Amino acid sequence: MKTLVIGAHGDVGRRLLPVLASGDHTVRAMIRDPDQASEVEGPGVEPVVGDLEEDFAHAVRGCDAVVFTAGSGGSTGAGKAAMVDGLGAIRAIDVAAAHGATRFVMVSAMGAGDPDRSESIRYYLVAKAIADGYLERTDLNYTILRPGRLTDDEPTGKIEVGHDLGSGEVTRGDVARTIALCLDTPNTIGKTFELLNGSHSIEDALDAL
Repeated sequence: MKTLVIGAHGDVGRRLLPVLASGDHTVRAMIRDPDQASEVEGPGVEPVVGDLEEDFAHAVRGCDAVVFTAGSGGSTGAGKAAMVDGLGAIRAIDVAAAHGATRFVMVSAMGAGDPDRSESIRYYLVAKAIADGYLERTDLNYTILRPGRLTDDEPTGKIEVGHDLGSGEVTRGDVARTIALCLDTPNTIGKTFELLNGSHSIEDALDAL
């Protein structure tokens, strides 16, 4: 499977690339700055320069799947969240559909299902919710992950998935591994779910969805 990772230079994206490349994936890593190429390239990983605010159709052409893990992080203000997490994600969905990618994995955020739960980052959660809803109404084979608070701790390989999990944390490494397994797990197609570190192996958690 040829897979485009949008947000490849981000904290989750950089962890995801080698996981995908070590499996049955040829990976195209989309970056905004050509100087970032050396930080993402590796065996099975091809850097490509593209900007969500411009034409990036060249990055998607020839890909079977798209992973959207770009994001403003909720700390850059409402304008940036709308541009990246909302409109940027929607543009990525449209470009994927227009250029033959049939699989789409969206990295959203816990709280996107109820943006009013956090007034301080409501604008960020609203942007995520709009993009998630847009994806759910397409014909793409989608999966939407809504992780809790992201940490840089060592991956545990143990997660909890579902709805209304409350609040909690999940390592960026475990999110990356979950994304990779979602791409290869048909059971995750058409599913939207929250993600935290927990007590189940990633494989078992996804199989039980």
